[in-house]
Amino acid sequence: MPDAEREITSPPARIGLVLGAGGVAGGAFHAGVLAALAESTGWDPRSAEVIVGTSAGSIVAMSLRAGLSAADGLARAQGRSMSAEGEALLRTIGPIRRQPLKPANHSRRPTQLVGALARAAARPFTAAPWTLLTGLLPEGSVSTEFISSAVAGMFSAEWSEEPLWICTVRQSDGRRVVFGRDGRVGPLPDVVAASCAIPAFFAPVLVDGEAYVDGGLHSPTNADVLADKSLGLDLVIISSPMSASGSRMKIGRGQPVRRWSSALLDAEVLRLRRRGIPALAFQPTETDVTMMGTNAMDPTRRAAIAAQARVSTLRRLARADTHLRLAALRRQPV
Repeated sequence: MPDAEREITSPPARIGLVLGAGGVAGGAFHAGVLAALAESTGWDPRSAEVIVGTSAGSIVAMSLRAGLSAADGLARAQGRSMSAEGEALLRTIGPIRRQPLKPANHSRRPTQLVGALARAAARPFTAAPWTLLTGLLPEGSVSTEFISSAVAGMFSAEWSEEPLWICTVRQSDGRRVVFGRDGRVGPLPDVVAASCAIPAFFAPVLVDGEAYVDGGLHSPTNADVLADKSLGLDLVIISSPMSASGSRMKIGRGQPVRRWSSALLDAEVLRLRRRGIPALAFQPTETDVTMMGTNAMDPTRRAAIAAQARVSTLRRLARADTHLRLAALRRQPV
């Protein structure tokens, strides 16, 4: 069969999209990466077979499932005019809202600390060690209402009809809970807010009576949730704002977190590839990291971060090795 005919008759590729944590800076990074992917390859991130979102990535994932295009996501991050479709979609929630100021935290009572330590001792290997800190850290009191209200403004249904997996951590035992997978859903505004609820800053979010916090505590990306052959994915694309590309990183504030994030991402990508699932991760370059700064919640850098992430991603996409690894995207209908 001629190559041209084979390309026409091949079924569309099944792409998994993973959007990691990273605060305001992370959301801007996602905007630049997704816009560059759409611009360079013609692939529409909204068509992903399954979208996995963690913390800031959960907001972007929800926006894609609500219908916001990559181009409009970039325009919004940069404060530019969007398409008529994008403007209509976001008309109910208005401009990007600033996060509330951080008030004093509420220290845990001794009985709460003892309970958290007892649960950790009883089940020492059921959760990542750092997630057990959720029961020991002071409890934040900043409301996530500004997140949940924005989600409610974009989504009238309780959950997306297309696969949307939102990663959270259950506060009581530190276990990762993936909403949207295996039929486990809840009110989407509450679930997205829970995925963004940074411990000791935001108040935990109740979903069906259980308290949940930021899914980034388990992993900044949680890409390993797609390491399931039954999903039939041809490629997993990962946008990882909290790690960094390359093995050489300057010593400075924030670098230990980036090293930790990179190590977790490497392990998750390895797990995917061992299952025969190709994966391609987009991480901040040295220039991106400089642009992102050390305060991930600084909204004044949003436009510049998004622009820089788009440029660095376009450069990555122009490389021959990346071009070959994105062969699956060329099977996607444009």
